[in-house]
Amino acid sequence: MARLSGNGRNMITGGVNMNEMINKSAKEERTDEKLFLEKLEGGKRELSGWQYWVIAALAITASFFHLYTAAFGLFFAMKQRAIHWMLMGTIIFLLYPASRKRPRDSIDLWDWAFAGLLIFGCLNILLNWDAITMREGAAISSDVVIGIMMTILVIEATRRTVGWPLPIVAIVAILYAIFGPWLPGMLQHPSFPVSELAPYMYLRTDGIFGVPLGVSATFIFLFVLFGAVLNISGAGKFFIDLAFALTGRSRGGPAKAAVVASALMGSVSGSSVANTVTTGSFTIPLMKSAGYPAHFAGAVEAAASTGGQIMPPVMGAAAFVMAQFLGVSYWSIVVAAAIPACLYFFSIFAMVHFRAGKEGILGIPKEELPVAREILKKGWHLLLPVITLIVFLALGYSAMKAVFWSIILLILTSWIGPRENHMTPKKITQSFIEGGTAAVEVAAACACSGIIIGVVGITGLGLAFTSFIIDLSHGILFLALLLTMVASIILGMGLPTTAKYIILSTLAAPAIHKMGVPMIAAHLFILYFGVIADITPPVALAAYAGAGIAKANAMRTGFAALGLALAGFIVPFMFVYNQALLFQGPIWEVALSSGTAILGVIALAAGVQGFYMKNLNVIERIVLFAVAFALINPGIVTDAIGLAVLGSMMFFQTRKSGVDKKTEMPKEES
Repeated sequence: MARLSGNGRNMITGGVNMNEMINKSAKEERTDEKLFLEKLEGGKRELSGWQYWVIAALAITASFFHLYTAAFGLFFAMKQRAIHWMLMGTIIFLLYPASRKRPRDSIDLWDWAFAGLLIFGCLNILLNWDAITMREGAAISSDVVIGIMMTILVIEATRRTVGWPLPIVAIVAILYAIFGPWLPGMLQHPSFPVSELAPYMYLRTDGIFGVPLGVSATFIFLFVLFGAVLNISGAGKFFIDLAFALTGRSRGGPAKAAVVASALMGSVSGSSVANTVTTGSFTIPLMKSAGYPAHFAGAVEAAASTGGQIMPPVMGAAAFVMAQFLGVSYWSIVVAAAIPACLYFFSIFAMVHFRAGKEGILGIPKEELPVAREILKKGWHLLLPVITLIVFLALGYSAMKAVFWSIILLILTSWIGPRENHMTPKKITQSFIEGGTAAVEVAAACACSGIIIGVVGITGLGLAFTSFIIDLSHGILFLALLLTMVASIILGMGLPTTAKYIILSTLAAPAIHKMGVPMIAAHLFILYFGVIADITPPVALAAYAGAGIAKANAMRTGFAALGLALAGFIVPFMFVYNQALLFQGPIWEVALSSGTAILGVIALAAGVQGFYMKNLNVIERIVLFAVAFALINPGIVTDAIGLAVLGSMMFFQTRKSGVDKKTEMPKEES
C-alpha cells in the first residue's frame, strides 16, 4: 500500500505482476511527489499529541457544521461564511507553517496568535452583526482596523496554502484601488483610501465574505468531504483497478488506463496537481515499463489530470461558483460541460492509442490484470453514491441536498463491500478530518478571490478590460476569442482552478459575452483556457508534477502535455460557434454535432502523432489536419467533405497495410 503525501489518499493497484513492475520505482516516485508538493505548497505540519487533536477537532467540527446546515438549512449569508472562514482559516494557520524552514512537528507561537486574531475578526461579525447593520455601512475606526487585519490574514493564509501567485494578484488589486488617479488611460479611476477599502472588504458580501467564499461555505466543502469519504471507503483503489481492467489489454493499455483513472479521480478532485501525483505515482511507472518515453508518460498523466478540472460533476469546484454567478442550476452547468469534457478526454485517449501504434506498444497481458467482473463484484456499491448524486441533481434537488444524501448513502453502503472498506466510526472520523483539512485550500483561494472581485467591482476594472478586448479585436468575434484565450492562459498560470475561474469570469468572460456569445458558453470558454494553463509552459504545474514522478525534463514534458491537450484549444471554439455541443438545440443536432466532432478529434490526434493505421507521411498528416478542422467546423458541407476524406484515408491505409503484410510473407517463409 502506498501513502500519498499532501492529500492523504491511499491506493493500491490490482494485479500482482503490475505491483512487481512498479514496486521499486514507486518508492522513488513517492519521494519525488512529496518533495514537489512541499515545494509547491510550503508543506503541511506533521503534528502529534494534543496539537494534532486541536486541528482534528476543528476539522471534525467543520464537517459536522456543514452537514448540519445541508440537512436543516443555512444560516444567513454573513454568519454562514464567517463560521466557515473562522474554522478554515484557523486550521490553515495551525497546519501550514509560514515557511519550509520552520519546524514541522510543532506550531509556532505567532501562528497561534494569527489564528486568534482571525477568530476575533470572525466573532466580531457573528456577535455584533445587528450593531453593524444598524450603522448602514457607516464604518467606525474599529471596522477599519479589523478590516485591515482580516485582509492581511486572508492574503497570508492564501500564500501558505496555494503559493504566491494569487496573493500577488490580490495585493496588486488593492494597490490599483488605492492609486487609481495616478494610472494612465482607461485604467484611471477615483482613489479608494484604506479607510473606505478595508471595511468594504470586511463587512460586505462583495469582498472577503463574497460569493466565492459563500460557495465554499455551502457546496464546495461538502463535495470535498464527499471525496474524502469516497476515498477512504476504497474508491481510489476501485477506480484505478477498474481503469486497468477495462483498458489494460488494448494497445497502449497503461496510458489508456491513466486517462480513464485520471478522468474518474479528476472529476471529483479539486486540483490538477493533486490528481497528477495521486494517480501518476502508479500509472507513470507502468507507462514507462510498457515502453512510453518518460516525458510522454508524465505528459499523459498531466494532460488527463488537468482535464479532470473540466469534467463534471465537480470541475475543480468551479461548477458551483459558475452556477451562482450565472444564476442557473448546478445541473445546467453539468449538462452543458459534459460533451466538451468527453471530447477532451476522447482526444487524449486517441493520442495515446496512435502513439502506441507508432511505437509498437502493446497492452498488458490478461493474466497480469485485475478482472473487471471481480472488481465490480467487490466495489459496485461505490458507484451507488455517485449515481445517486447525479440522479438527485437531475431531479432538481439542490447540490447541497444531493451531496448530503450521497455521503449518507456512501457510509451505509460501505458495509456491503469487503470488511476493510467498512466505514466504521474510526474511518468516518478520519474522513471528516481529511475532508476538513483538504477544504482549506479552496476556502483560502475563494476568500482571496473575493478581494480581487471587490476591487474589480468598485473600480470598474471589468468594464475597462471588456472595452479593451472589444477595441483591440475591432468587433471581430474570432479575434476577441483569441485575445480572451491568451488572457485566460496568462491569468490562469499558477492559480487554483476555482480562483482562476473567479478572476477570469469577472474580467474576460464579459468581453466575449458582450459580442453575442451566450453567457454559459463564455464562462466555459474562459474556464477551459484557464485550466489549460496548468500544462502550458513556462508555468505548467501539473506537467512539472508529472515530470518529477517520471524523472523527465520538465519543459519537454510540458510541451508534450500541451500537444496531447491540443483538442483543449479547439473544443472551446467549437462550442462557441456551435452551441449544440452544450446540449442546446434539438437532440438530432446535438447527436450529429457530437459525432462529427468525435471524428474530428480522431483525425486531429492521428495527425499530431503521425500514425493512423500505419505511419503517416507529411502529406497525409496535413490532410488529416484539414479533415479535423473540416469536421470540427459546424456545417453539412464541411462535415461531408471531412467524412469523405477520412473514409478515403482509412481505405488507403487499410490497403497499404494489406500490401505490406503480403510483401513481408515471403521473407518470413524464407
